[in-house]
Amino acid sequence: MLNIEQYSGIQMIANPHTTSGFTPSFLSKRETEPVRHLHMSLDDYAATPLVELSALARRSGVRSILVKDESQRFGLNAFKALGGLFALVRVICKHLGLDYRVITMDWLQEPEIQRVVSNMVFVSATDGNHGRGISWAAGMLGCEAHIYMPKGSVPARAQAIRDAGRAEVTITDMSYDDAVRHAAKMAEENGWFLIQDTSWPGYEEVPKWIIQGYTTMVYEAVRQMQKMGYSRPTHVFLQAGVGAMAGGVLGSLKCIYQDALPCVSIVEPDQVACIFESALQNDGLPHPASGSGETIMAGLNCGEPCQITWPILRDHADFYFACPDSVAARGMRVLAAPMPGDQPITSGESGAVTAGLLSLLTSKESLAPFREKLGLDGDSVILLFNTEGNTDPDGFYDVVYDGAYGMRGTVPGPRHP
Repeated sequence: MLNIEQYSGIQMIANPHTTSGFTPSFLSKRETEPVRHLHMSLDDYAATPLVELSALARRSGVRSILVKDESQRFGLNAFKALGGLFALVRVICKHLGLDYRVITMDWLQEPEIQRVVSNMVFVSATDGNHGRGISWAAGMLGCEAHIYMPKGSVPARAQAIRDAGRAEVTITDMSYDDAVRHAAKMAEENGWFLIQDTSWPGYEEVPKWIIQGYTTMVYEAVRQMQKMGYSRPTHVFLQAGVGAMAGGVLGSLKCIYQDALPCVSIVEPDQVACIFESALQNDGLPHPASGSGETIMAGLNCGEPCQITWPILRDHADFYFACPDSVAARGMRVLAAPMPGDQPITSGESGAVTAGLLSLLTSKESLAPFREKLGLDGDSVILLFNTEGNTDPDGFYDVVYDGAYGMRGTVPGPRHP
């Protein structure tokens, strides 16, 4: 097992096995070009903002902090629809014998195609954002979706899934991982099409399509950085649940930058950190999380790693962090009430944990050993992904306005009733 370093309640593992030899070809620019072709065919497609927090960077002693704000993606408050839509379209194309490389949304809405698609039924399990994307895609394509959510899911997130498009939503009494297994069982029993954003032996094709779908935000960010005058980030912080998004982004960055890959850190809730646990065991295999499974970071509350992306995270991430909920809460407040001159960003619990960690790394003297190991200094250009906006209004107000999970009174404004 690897050694865990811990300061101020934050745990870190340094990866001794980082290698430059393995490149995930399914995430290459060429292989993911159909993803961008599809997304850009949507009437409401627009690149989400890359927000530069210049004042925070100066205070943090780094050159730049850049936040890719996915809370504005398709009006759905999260990035997940990028993967869900592409996977649905790939399944439809395979079912109908269509060429996915040239397909557009207009083509899929032609009457002769709709006659078949309208009878297709999709199913998935979700903690919120993935299901919302599936519902939205199903609504656009005129087909049916069934979404299962784990116990403790916020009713507002369930209703947002229903409102996004066309889905029947059930909050179960199961854990997230058991809800995934239930969705797979329902697909098999009913002849439905499973669209799940994690993988296991025998179920890898669709998750690969979902992961490829996420790459649109990476290529957008790279172009936006270049327009700002930055050739590449020096550091990237990626939050992880099963690790599909983190692995997809990291794999894309590897394909883009090759041996000049930035320093990449994977960040998880300390009570459900399956990537951290897998790295800790140091045997090359994925392992389930060992914590209590309780966290405010609902989108990251996943106990079993995605087997497609685990090898990418194992071989190319430089550091793994496990953080208490207070770190995510700090990030929500840091982004919502930024330094004077910086643009505020609305971020949910799962979207903000990397911002919270970064702000602690650059402000707490007790975390200086971590800061030095990561090489954060005046030349650092840091890229973060705000993967979700305010998906739980009550929880958001409790954290941002009422100071839950951290010091109180951070953000001026009305107290939550």
